[in-house]
Amino acid sequence: MNVFQSAAGRLTQPAEPRRKPKRRTQGYDDADPTTVKAASMLSENVLRHRLSPRQKDIADPAVHYVVGAMLGGFYGVAAELEPRVTTGTGVPFGVAVAAVLDEAVVPAAGLSGPPWESPASTHLYSLASHLVFGLTAEVVRRNTRNLLA
Repeated sequence: MNVFQSAAGRLTQPAEPRRKPKRRTQGYDDADPTTVKAASMLSENVLRHRLSPRQKDIADPAVHYVVGAMLGGFYGVAAELEPRVTTGTGVPFGVAVAAVLDEAVVPAAGLSGPPWESPASTHLYSLASHLVFGLTAEVVRRNTRNLLA
């Protein structure tokens, strides 16, 4: 998924990126990635600790990977309990993750603005990334299942 996002980012990135005004809210800027915002909120609300810039750099991919691993594990368990879940080779799962997580949970948690304030390209990028995630989850699940059989 990271390889896909990196390539897609290079293809869709404008020549001169637009800069959002930075507004400090808690321990993060509005322009920070959602993963950094989530890590900052968790750290401040649970541990009463404001993340340093270095800790944010570490938290960014860590939160992404932890959430992805949890979702992938959920998919694997669901697929074992109900094999119809694998219909579409994980792609419907990717669509569901994009719709539920990026379009509902993230805005509801205050980690982004409402979906209608984001450009269509942002939604398409998210959808495409999560389609790759869903497909990857199924390929990993299937290969793991075959190795364990």
